Formats: sequence, structure tokens, C-alpha cells
Amino acid sequence: MIRVFDPRQLAHAPLRELHNGGWTAYHESPDRAETILAAIGPAIPARDGGMAPIAAVHDAAYLEFLQVAHRDWVATGREGDAFAYTWPVVRRRDLDLMRIDARLGRYSYDAATPITAHSWTAAYWSAQTALTALDEVVRNPSSAAFALCRPPGHHAGRDYLGGYCFLNNAAIVAAEARRQGLGPVAILDVDYHHGNGTQDIFYEDPDMLFVSIHADPSTDYPFYWGHADERGAGAGLGTTLNLPLPRGTDWAAYAPALDQAFEAIEAHGTRLLVLSFGADTFGGDPISHFALEREDFRRLGQRVASLNVATVTIMEGGYATSELGSNVAMFLTGLGADTAR
Repeated sequence: MIRVFDPRQLAHAPLRELHNGGWTAYHESPDRAETILAAIGPAIPARDGGMAPIAAVHDAAYLEFLQVAHRDWVATGREGDAFAYTWPVVRRRDLDLMRIDARLGRYSYDAATPITAHSWTAAYWSAQTALTALDEVVRNPSSAAFALCRPPGHHAGRDYLGGYCFLNNAAIVAAEARRQGLGPVAILDVDYHHGNGTQDIFYEDPDMLFVSIHADPSTDYPFYWGHADERGAGAGLGTTLNLPLPRGTDWAAYAPALDQAFEAIEAHGTRLLVLSFGADTFGGDPISHFALEREDFRRLGQRVASLNVATVTIMEGGYATSELGSNVAMFLTGLGADTAR
């Protein structure tokens, strides 16, 4: 199995986030990636595939905003990370917004995703890490590849950031795979939190299947998306499958949802699977509430491998840093990492 990582992703290092009503140290810290890399062994560097695959998924004005946001924040005389504090909840429109405070709200949906001087660089190379993993699978369709991405991506929509995410790596890879004629493509999201950005991007797309197993949004972030009755819209009706599960879910309760997800993926005729993998389903995760154990990640990897389709795995969440590397390594063992080429 090819593993891909680019150290430029470590440049994004916010100091704090607003969490549960107070300031706390930023959970999505660079040491997450470092501890995973130490556990899984050597990785190849990302290759630069340029802006075209990113621009195929994300709005042009949003991409421009990401590149200048922190510069414009500092230009107002402020220091530190850039945060939004006002959001256009109703009648969100494309307005000519000059002030950076307004644009931060226009292009985000939470206060947990600060922008630093290096956020764009890290997010860009996170996307390129994912695209390089896809390229490796294209070269050898019988293989699997793991993209060690951070910042993660599945909460980022076409024109908004949130949930620690700026560019939607899974959506970028899925769209590029389809462009290259590798479809049908399916996306399976197994992060604890619903991949609302990925769902949003493909919600009316009749060709892209999005399946997500996640914490019930009636109790957990992102709250407003990921409910079971969200099934797509328009031509895309039926191509979204949400399988929310209650807090405390262990493997015995998780496995049947995985069976249902696989049935949908197989019925789609999937030739390439994009897997948004989050290790925050681990029972010891500090901001999540499932009860999977380390051995369960091996089981999960084995189940994914049993689909026998080309797979690009993209790292999303997981915040029990001391356990994270071992949990990811266990998942990759199940997926077939011990047969490295």
C-alpha cells in the first residue's frame, strides 16, 4: 500500500478554537499527523497537480478568499488567527463584501476553524496529498492508497469552511476520478462526525454515491446535516445515504450499519471507492462518543478490503493523539498495508 504525506501540511497550527462555549487548545494540531506518520512508516511526498482539480469542486471566489484571508485580517491591525463572528444564516447572497470580518462569515459556518498565515499552504498540500494517492491507484487499479491529510476536508463545502476543514479532499478526489473515467465512484465516510460538506457538494448529483456512518446529528456536530431523511435532491435523489448512530455505539452496533453501507456501494456498481476515514470513532476520543476499540479498526479495514474495489483512503478526524497512530496503523493493517508494494 502506498502512503502519501507532505510536511507542508504541518504549517497550519492555530493556537485555539471556540469549543463548548469557551476557548480551548486547537484539537486538530500538527502532532496528529506526526504521530500517525511515526506509526505507519515511510510515505511518499505529494506531487503538485495544480489548481484545476480543486477548482473543479470549489467556488473560485472562495478559493481566492482562502489565499488572502489572513493577510487581510492582519492588514486591519489585528494579530493572531482570523475568526468569524457573524454569519448570514438567512438569505445568504453573493455580495461585494469588502471587510474581512464579513467575508470570514460569508465563507464559514463555525468558530472552530481559525485561519492562520499558513492555512492555505497546508490545505493546498492536503488536497495534493489526496490527489497523489488517487494517482497511485490509477497507476495500479488493484491497489489501495492512504493519504495522510491534514487539515481534514469533509466538512468543507463548495464555498465554505468549517469543522477544521478548508478544502474537501474526498470530493476533490472523487470528482477527479470521475473526470478520468474511473466511475462509478462512491464515497464512504466513517468519521464520527457527518461529512456535511461532501454531502452538500454532491447532493443533487445523480452519479456520485455518498454514504455516511456517523453520530446522530440530533446530539452531535454538525447538528444541521446528516439526518436519515436526507437522501439527495433533484436528479440526485437517492444517491445520499445517511446512517446516524447513537452515542456509545460499539462494534456490535456499528457492523450492521456497515453492512447497509456496503450494500449501497455494491448496488451502485462502484469501481473506485473514496473512503473518508476518521479515527474519532475510538472510545477514548476526547471530542467524540462512540466506543470502537483498536481491534475494531482492523475489522473495519478488512471489511473495506472485502469490497475488492480500488480504494483511496483519506484521513479525516481523530483526536486521541496518544492512541491515534496505533489506531490508524491497525486500520491500515486490516486494509492490507502489510502487503506493501
